Amino acid sequence: MSESAQTHRHSAGLFDVRNVIGGLMGLYGIIITLMGCFADKALDKTGGVNANLWGGIALLVVGAVFLTWARLRPTYVPEPADDAAAKAV
Repeated sequence: MSESAQTHRHSAGLFDVRNVIGGLMGLYGIIITLMGCFADKALDKTGGVNANLWGGIALLVVGAVFLTWARLRPTYVPEPADDAAAKAV
């Protein structure tokens, strides 16, 4: 196969929205989990459940799912058409 006949596929990489969502959920998950571990637990307001801890763990799991999904099934960006081919049409 010649070099001109080959098509190059580029993944979206860090610009994939799943990476942004997963990163932000992971960051917020870390912060809320630490708040659940070290801050006032306010168990009387939540019915005896440490809501920050469980909410932070849930955010960490969802963030990991998004990042894993983006890693296993990357989004490919189409190649731009050549200027010469576009002008010929």
